[in-house]
Amino acid sequence: MKIVKKEQAEIFKNSDTSSLLEYSIALGEKDLDFCINTITGRYPEKGYCTNEECKEICYILEGEGCINKKEDTINFKQGDVIFIDKKDIYYWEGNCKIIMICSPAWYKEQCKLLDK
Repeated sequence: MKIVKKEQAEIFKNSDTSSLLEYSIALGEKDLDFCINTITGRYPEKGYCTNEECKEICYILEGEGCINKKEDTINFKQGDVIFIDKKDIYYWEGNCKIIMICSPAWYKEQCKLLDK
């Protein structure tokens, strides 16, 4: 059993519109991680993103918005859960705080930003 105190979590700014409170570094697990992502606008700011290795379960803690796949737009609000499969191509848009659990653990190099 492990505990990561809020004071141990690290803040990362992905962009002007995405800020992460990252617990996974202190957690030190390779099979999964945990963060809280605050989105204010569109992320990524242009194009799309994809996670090449991990699946994500996202719980909308606060706010609302939409996740845009190339072929579909999914609206969400507080209390909703979104599953993102590895290699899904999407972008976020909204003002929200999202709990994200990834398996295997997310790492920056496997996340790709795409122009189209």
